[in-house]
Amino acid sequence: MEIGIVGLPNVGKSTIFNALIQANKAEVANYPFCTIEPNVGIVNVPDERLYKIYELEKSKMVTPATIKFIDIAGLVKGASKGEGLGNQFLSYIRQVSAIAHVIRCFEDEKISHVEGYINPIRDVEIVEIELIMADLKTLEKRLEKTKKLIKTDTKTAKAELETLIKAKNILEELKPLRENLKLFDNSEINFLEKELFLLTIKPMMYIANISEKDLPEGENNPSIIKLKEFALKKEIPIIILCGKIEQELIELPKEERKDFMEALNLRESGLDKIIKVGYKILNLITFFTTNPKETRAWTIKKGTKALKAAGKIHSDMERGFIAAEVINYEDYIKIGSLHKAKELGLIKIEGKDYEIKDGDIVYFRFNV
Repeated sequence: MEIGIVGLPNVGKSTIFNALIQANKAEVANYPFCTIEPNVGIVNVPDERLYKIYELEKSKMVTPATIKFIDIAGLVKGASKGEGLGNQFLSYIRQVSAIAHVIRCFEDEKISHVEGYINPIRDVEIVEIELIMADLKTLEKRLEKTKKLIKTDTKTAKAELETLIKAKNILEELKPLRENLKLFDNSEINFLEKELFLLTIKPMMYIANISEKDLPEGENNPSIIKLKEFALKKEIPIIILCGKIEQELIELPKEERKDFMEALNLRESGLDKIIKVGYKILNLITFFTTNPKETRAWTIKKGTKALKAAGKIHSDMERGFIAAEVINYEDYIKIGSLHKAKELGLIKIEGKDYEIKDGDIVYFRFNV
Protein backbone atom coordinates (compact mmCIF):
# COMPACT_ATOMS: atom_id res chain seq x y z
CA MET A 1 0.00 0.00 0.00
CA GLU A 2 1.45 3.35 -1.08
CA ILE A 3 -0.16 6.61 0.03
CA GLY A 4 0.88 9.90 -1.55
CA ILE A 5 0.66 12.93 0.73
CA VAL A 6 -0.35 15.94 -1.35
CA GLY A 7 -1.62 19.47 -0.86
CA LEU A 8 -0.80 23.11 -1.44
CA PRO A 9 2.55 24.43 -0.15
CA ASN A 10 2.81 25.24 3.58
CA VAL A 11 -0.16 23.14 4.71
CA GLY A 12 1.91 20.87 6.98
CA LYS A 13 2.51 17.90 4.66
CA SER A 14 6.13 17.35 5.65
CA THR A 15 5.40 17.76 9.36
CA ILE A 16 2.67 15.12 9.12
CA PHE A 17 4.91 12.88 7.00
CA ASN A 18 7.67 13.05 9.62
CA ALA A 19 5.17 12.18 12.34
CA LEU A 20 3.81 9.23 10.36
CA ILE A 21 7.21 7.68 9.71
CA GLN A 22 8.43 8.72 13.17
CA ALA A 23 11.52 10.51 11.89
CA ASN A 24 12.68 13.99 10.97
CA LYS A 25 13.33 13.06 7.37
CA ALA A 26 11.44 15.76 5.45
CA GLU A 27 12.57 19.37 5.70
CA VAL A 28 9.98 21.69 7.23
CA ALA A 29 10.16 25.39 6.41
CA ASN A 30 7.98 28.45 5.76
CA TYR A 31 8.32 28.74 2.00
CA PRO A 32 6.73 27.05 -1.02
CA PHE A 33 8.41 23.97 -2.52
CA CYS A 34 10.41 23.22 0.61
CA THR A 35 9.92 19.62 -0.56
CA ILE A 36 11.20 19.15 -4.12
CA GLU A 37 12.15 15.51 -4.49
CA PRO A 38 9.55 13.30 -2.80
CA ASN A 39 10.40 11.94 0.63
CA VAL A 40 9.64 8.25 1.05
CA GLY A 41 9.09 6.42 4.32
CA ILE A 42 8.02 2.86 5.08
CA VAL A 43 6.35 2.08 8.40
CA ASN A 44 5.00 -1.05 10.03
CA VAL A 45 1.23 -1.42 10.20
CA PRO A 46 0.35 -1.57 13.92
CA ASP A 47 -1.85 -4.64 14.45
CA GLU A 48 -2.26 -6.02 17.96
CA ARG A 49 -3.56 -9.33 16.55
CA LEU A 50 -0.22 -10.08 14.89
CA TYR A 51 1.77 -9.62 18.08
CA LYS A 52 -0.71 -11.66 20.12
CA ILE A 53 -0.37 -14.59 17.68
CA TYR A 54 3.44 -14.20 17.77
CA GLU A 55 3.40 -14.24 21.57
CA LEU A 56 1.10 -17.26 21.88
CA GLU A 57 2.78 -19.33 19.16
CA LYS A 58 6.28 -18.38 20.37
CA SER A 59 7.73 -17.79 16.89
CA LYS A 60 11.36 -16.69 16.61
CA MET A 61 10.45 -13.53 14.69
CA VAL A 62 7.49 -11.35 13.80
CA THR A 63 7.00 -9.53 10.49
CA PRO A 64 4.25 -6.91 10.24
CA ALA A 65 2.67 -5.62 7.05
CA THR A 66 4.09 -2.29 5.86
CA ILE A 67 2.78 0.90 4.34
CA LYS A 68 4.76 3.35 2.21
CA PHE A 69 4.17 7.10 2.56
CA ILE A 70 5.37 9.48 -0.13
CA ASP A 71 5.59 13.18 0.73
CA ILE A 72 5.15 14.97 -2.61
CA ALA A 73 6.04 18.58 -3.42
CA GLY A 74 3.32 21.20 -2.92
CA LEU A 75 0.93 21.75 -5.79
CA VAL A 76 -0.16 25.20 -7.00
CA LYS A 77 -2.69 26.59 -9.48
CA GLY A 78 -1.60 25.78 -13.01
CA ALA A 79 0.33 22.63 -12.05
CA SER A 80 -1.32 20.75 -14.93
CA LYS A 81 0.22 23.38 -17.24
CA GLY A 82 3.64 23.02 -15.63
CA GLU A 83 3.38 25.80 -13.01
CA GLY A 84 5.49 25.35 -9.89
CA LEU A 85 6.76 21.78 -9.99
CA GLY A 86 3.66 20.81 -11.96
CA ASN A 87 4.52 17.94 -14.26
CA GLN A 88 7.10 16.55 -11.85
CA PHE A 89 4.57 16.68 -9.00
CA LEU A 90 1.86 14.97 -11.03
CA SER A 91 4.18 12.18 -12.20
CA TYR A 92 4.89 11.22 -8.59
CA ILE A 93 1.17 10.97 -7.77
CA ARG A 94 0.69 8.48 -10.60
CA GLN A 95 2.77 5.94 -8.68
CA VAL A 96 0.65 5.77 -5.51
CA SER A 97 -2.29 3.54 -4.58
CA ALA A 98 -4.24 6.27 -2.77
CA ILE A 99 -4.03 10.01 -2.18
CA ALA A 100 -4.03 11.71 1.22
CA HIS A 101 -4.82 15.38 0.63
CA VAL A 102 -3.58 17.53 3.53
CA ILE A 103 -5.70 20.64 3.98
CA ARG A 104 -4.68 23.55 6.16
CA CYS A 105 -7.32 24.46 8.74
CA PHE A 106 -5.14 26.41 11.17
CA GLU A 107 -4.18 30.09 11.40
CA ASP A 108 -0.53 31.00 11.97
CA GLU A 109 0.93 34.41 11.14
CA LYS A 110 4.40 32.91 11.02
CA ILE A 111 3.45 30.47 8.24
CA SER A 112 2.29 32.10 5.02
CA HIS A 113 -0.49 30.63 2.89
CA VAL A 114 0.20 30.41 -0.84
CA GLU A 115 -3.30 31.78 -1.58
CA GLY A 116 -3.07 34.52 1.04
CA TYR A 117 -5.65 33.30 3.57
CA ILE A 118 -7.21 30.11 4.99
CA ASN A 119 -10.06 28.60 2.97
CA PRO A 120 -10.11 24.77 3.03
CA ILE A 121 -12.85 24.31 0.41
CA ARG A 122 -11.02 26.54 -2.07
CA ASP A 123 -7.77 24.65 -1.42
CA VAL A 124 -9.47 21.28 -2.01
CA GLU A 125 -10.93 22.52 -5.28
CA ILE A 126 -7.58 23.88 -6.50
CA VAL A 127 -5.95 20.47 -6.11
CA GLU A 128 -8.94 18.62 -7.57
CA ILE A 129 -9.11 20.84 -10.65
CA GLU A 130 -5.40 20.36 -11.33
CA LEU A 131 -5.77 16.58 -11.12
CA ILE A 132 -8.77 16.71 -13.45
CA MET A 133 -6.93 18.87 -15.99
CA ALA A 134 -3.93 16.53 -15.89
CA ASP A 135 -6.21 13.53 -16.55
CA LEU A 136 -7.84 15.33 -19.47
CA LYS A 137 -4.40 15.83 -21.04
CA THR A 138 -3.66 12.12 -20.64
CA LEU A 139 -6.98 11.13 -22.18
CA GLU A 140 -6.62 13.48 -25.15
CA LYS A 141 -3.22 11.98 -26.01
CA ARG A 142 -4.58 8.45 -25.76
CA LEU A 143 -7.65 9.35 -27.85
CA GLU A 144 -5.43 10.42 -30.75
CA LYS A 145 -3.56 7.12 -30.61
CA THR A 146 -6.74 5.02 -30.30
CA LYS A 147 -8.48 6.70 -33.24
CA LYS A 148 -5.54 5.70 -35.44
CA LEU A 149 -5.67 2.10 -34.16
CA ILE A 150 -9.32 1.69 -35.18
CA LYS A 151 -8.19 1.24 -38.79
CA THR A 152 -6.22 -1.91 -37.92
CA ASP A 153 -7.77 -3.28 -34.69
CA THR A 154 -11.41 -2.25 -34.84
CA LYS A 155 -12.93 -4.33 -32.03
CA THR A 156 -10.38 -3.61 -29.28
CA ALA A 157 -9.80 0.02 -30.27
CA LYS A 158 -13.53 0.74 -30.52
CA ALA A 159 -14.16 -0.53 -26.98
CA GLU A 160 -11.21 1.51 -25.73
CA LEU A 161 -12.47 4.60 -27.55
CA GLU A 162 -15.87 4.32 -25.86
CA THR A 163 -14.21 4.12 -22.44
CA LEU A 164 -11.97 7.11 -23.17
CA ILE A 165 -14.85 9.27 -24.38
CA LYS A 166 -16.97 8.34 -21.36
CA ALA A 167 -14.14 9.30 -18.99
CA LYS A 168 -13.42 12.51 -20.90
CA ASN A 169 -17.05 13.60 -20.73
CA ILE A 170 -17.06 13.19 -16.94
CA LEU A 171 -13.84 15.15 -16.50
CA GLU A 172 -15.02 17.95 -18.78
CA GLU A 173 -17.84 18.50 -16.29
CA LEU A 174 -15.03 19.01 -13.71
CA LYS A 175 -15.99 15.84 -11.87
CA PRO A 176 -13.33 13.34 -10.71
CA LEU A 177 -13.64 9.78 -11.99
CA ARG A 178 -13.69 8.30 -8.46
CA GLU A 179 -17.17 9.80 -8.00
CA ASN A 180 -18.45 8.07 -11.13
CA LEU A 181 -17.01 4.55 -10.97
CA LYS A 182 -20.48 2.98 -11.27
CA LEU A 183 -20.46 4.10 -14.93
CA PHE A 184 -17.52 1.79 -15.68
CA ASP A 185 -17.13 -1.98 -15.52
CA ASN A 186 -14.12 -3.64 -13.86
CA SER A 187 -12.13 -3.99 -17.08
CA GLU A 188 -12.61 -0.29 -17.87
CA ILE A 189 -11.56 0.74 -14.35
CA ASN A 190 -8.49 -1.47 -14.61
CA PHE A 191 -7.58 0.13 -17.95
CA LEU A 192 -7.97 3.71 -16.66
CA GLU A 193 -6.15 2.96 -13.43
CA LYS A 194 -3.41 0.48 -14.35
CA GLU A 195 -2.65 1.44 -17.94
CA LEU A 196 -3.35 5.18 -18.10
CA PHE A 197 -2.51 5.87 -14.41
CA LEU A 198 -5.25 8.48 -14.16
CA LEU A 199 -5.13 10.57 -11.01
CA THR A 200 -8.79 11.23 -10.25
CA ILE A 201 -9.65 7.52 -10.25
CA LYS A 202 -7.42 6.92 -7.23
CA PRO A 203 -9.12 6.63 -3.82
CA MET A 204 -8.70 9.77 -1.72
CA MET A 205 -8.86 10.83 1.89
CA TYR A 206 -8.74 14.33 3.37
CA ILE A 207 -6.41 15.13 6.28
CA ALA A 208 -7.52 18.32 8.01
CA ASN A 209 -4.50 19.83 9.77
CA ILE A 210 -5.82 21.78 12.75
CA SER A 211 -4.22 23.84 15.53
CA GLU A 212 -3.70 22.64 19.09
CA LYS A 213 -6.57 24.76 20.38
CA ASP A 214 -9.00 22.92 18.09
CA LEU A 215 -8.18 19.44 19.40
CA PRO A 216 -9.41 16.76 19.40
CA GLU A 217 -11.81 17.02 16.40
CA GLY A 218 -12.09 20.74 15.64
CA GLU A 219 -15.80 20.83 16.58
CA ASN A 220 -15.73 24.61 17.10
CA ASN A 221 -13.68 25.44 14.01
CA PRO A 222 -15.98 26.81 11.24
CA SER A 223 -13.49 25.66 8.58
CA ILE A 224 -13.66 22.09 9.85
CA ILE A 225 -17.46 22.12 9.98
CA LYS A 226 -17.64 23.25 6.33
CA LEU A 227 -14.96 20.79 5.25
CA LYS A 228 -16.77 17.88 6.96
CA GLU A 229 -19.98 18.78 5.12
CA PHE A 230 -18.07 19.03 1.83
CA ALA A 231 -16.32 15.69 2.41
CA LEU A 232 -19.62 14.00 3.29
CA LYS A 233 -21.18 15.20 0.04
CA LYS A 234 -18.14 13.94 -1.90
CA GLU A 235 -18.14 10.65 0.06
CA ILE A 236 -14.48 11.16 0.91
CA PRO A 237 -13.33 10.14 4.42
CA ILE A 238 -11.83 12.92 6.49
CA ILE A 239 -9.21 12.60 9.23
CA ILE A 240 -8.79 15.40 11.76
CA LEU A 241 -5.35 15.78 13.32
CA CYS A 242 -2.82 18.34 14.47
CA GLY A 243 0.47 17.89 12.66
CA LYS A 244 2.37 19.80 15.33
CA ILE A 245 1.05 17.55 18.12
CA GLU A 246 1.70 14.41 16.05
CA GLN A 247 5.30 15.58 15.65
CA GLU A 248 5.64 16.20 19.40
CA LEU A 249 4.14 12.79 20.10
CA ILE A 250 6.85 10.87 18.22
CA GLU A 251 9.59 12.82 20.01
CA LEU A 252 8.42 11.41 23.35
CA PRO A 253 9.61 8.07 24.74
CA LYS A 254 7.08 5.36 23.86
CA GLU A 255 6.06 4.86 27.49
CA GLU A 256 5.02 8.54 27.76
CA ARG A 257 2.97 8.75 24.55
CA LYS A 258 -0.17 7.18 25.98
CA ASP A 259 -0.34 9.67 28.88
CA PHE A 260 0.29 12.56 26.46
CA MET A 261 -2.56 11.43 24.20
CA GLU A 262 -4.94 10.95 27.12
CA ALA A 263 -4.17 14.45 28.36
CA LEU A 264 -5.23 15.80 24.95
CA ASN A 265 -8.25 13.48 24.74
CA LEU A 266 -6.79 11.71 21.70
CA ARG A 267 -7.96 8.10 21.32
CA GLU A 268 -5.52 7.13 18.56
CA SER A 269 -2.53 8.52 16.69
CA GLY A 270 -2.66 10.08 13.24
CA LEU A 271 -0.83 7.02 11.87
CA ASP A 272 -3.50 4.67 13.21
CA LYS A 273 -6.28 6.81 11.72
CA ILE A 274 -4.65 7.03 8.29
CA ILE A 275 -3.89 3.31 8.09
CA LYS A 276 -7.48 2.39 9.02
CA VAL A 277 -8.89 4.72 6.39
CA GLY A 278 -6.26 3.62 3.86
CA TYR A 279 -7.27 -0.03 4.26
CA LYS A 280 -10.92 0.92 3.91
CA ILE A 281 -10.67 3.04 0.75
CA LEU A 282 -8.34 0.52 -0.90
CA ASN A 283 -10.60 -2.37 0.12
CA LEU A 284 -7.77 -4.22 1.88
CA ILE A 285 -7.73 -6.86 4.60
CA THR A 286 -5.05 -8.67 6.61
CA PHE A 287 -4.45 -12.38 7.04
CA PHE A 288 -1.75 -14.09 9.07
CA THR A 289 0.64 -17.02 8.79
CA THR A 290 2.52 -18.49 11.73
CA ASN A 291 5.06 -21.22 12.37
CA PRO A 292 7.97 -21.73 14.80
CA LYS A 293 10.22 -19.58 12.62
CA GLU A 294 7.98 -16.58 11.87
CA THR A 295 4.56 -14.99 12.48
CA ARG A 296 3.67 -12.64 9.64
CA ALA A 297 0.89 -10.30 8.47
CA TRP A 298 -0.10 -10.15 4.80
CA THR A 299 -2.19 -7.48 3.07
CA ILE A 300 -4.57 -8.48 0.27
CA LYS A 301 -7.67 -7.13 -1.47
CA LYS A 302 -10.97 -8.06 0.14
CA GLY A 303 -12.49 -10.94 -1.83
CA THR A 304 -9.13 -12.59 -2.64
CA LYS A 305 -9.43 -16.37 -2.98
CA ALA A 306 -7.14 -18.79 -1.14
CA LEU A 307 -5.23 -19.69 -4.32
CA LYS A 308 -4.21 -16.07 -4.98
CA ALA A 309 -3.47 -15.44 -1.30
CA ALA A 310 -1.06 -18.38 -1.39
CA GLY A 311 0.64 -16.77 -4.39
CA LYS A 312 1.09 -13.60 -2.33
CA ILE A 313 3.45 -15.59 -0.12
CA HIS A 314 5.23 -17.55 -2.86
CA SER A 315 4.48 -18.48 -6.45
CA ASP A 316 5.22 -22.14 -5.65
CA MET A 317 2.38 -22.15 -3.12
CA GLU A 318 -0.05 -20.98 -5.78
CA ARG A 319 1.30 -23.37 -8.42
CA GLY A 320 1.20 -26.43 -6.16
CA PHE A 321 -1.82 -25.44 -4.03
CA ILE A 322 -3.57 -28.37 -2.31
CA ALA A 323 -5.63 -26.81 0.49
CA ALA A 324 -5.71 -24.09 3.14
CA GLU A 325 -6.04 -24.76 6.86
CA VAL A 326 -7.93 -21.78 8.27
CA ILE A 327 -9.04 -20.40 11.61
CA ASN A 328 -10.13 -16.81 12.17
CA TYR A 329 -8.36 -14.74 14.83
CA GLU A 330 -11.54 -14.32 16.90
CA ASP A 331 -11.94 -18.09 17.23
CA TYR A 332 -8.21 -18.63 17.71
CA ILE A 333 -7.87 -16.14 20.56
CA LYS A 334 -10.57 -17.92 22.57
CA ILE A 335 -8.43 -21.09 22.47
CA GLY A 336 -5.00 -19.43 22.53
CA SER A 337 -3.14 -22.11 20.57
CA LEU A 338 -3.21 -23.58 17.07
CA HIS A 339 -2.33 -26.97 18.52
CA LYS A 340 -5.39 -26.92 20.79
CA ALA A 341 -7.55 -25.58 17.96
CA LYS A 342 -6.54 -28.58 15.81
CA GLU A 343 -7.32 -31.00 18.64
CA LEU A 344 -10.77 -29.46 19.01
CA GLY A 345 -11.41 -29.62 15.26
CA LEU A 346 -11.75 -25.84 14.93
CA ILE A 347 -9.38 -25.50 11.98
CA LYS A 348 -11.24 -25.78 8.68
CA ILE A 349 -9.82 -27.28 5.49
CA GLU A 350 -10.67 -24.96 2.57
CA GLY A 351 -10.15 -25.21 -1.18
CA LYS A 352 -8.69 -22.77 -3.70
CA ASP A 353 -11.99 -20.85 -4.06
CA TYR A 354 -12.28 -20.04 -0.36
CA GLU A 355 -12.48 -16.28 0.15
CA ILE A 356 -9.89 -15.17 2.72
CA LYS A 357 -11.44 -13.16 5.56
CA ASP A 358 -9.85 -10.35 7.57
CA GLY A 359 -8.09 -11.89 10.55
CA ASP A 360 -7.79 -15.40 9.10
CA ILE A 361 -4.77 -17.41 10.25
CA VAL A 362 -3.84 -19.64 7.33
CA TYR A 363 -1.54 -22.58 6.70
CA PHE A 364 -1.23 -23.44 3.01
CA ARG A 365 -0.66 -27.03 1.96
CA PHE A 366 1.14 -27.28 -1.37
CA ASN A 367 3.31 -29.61 -3.41
CA VAL A 368 5.59 -28.80 -6.35
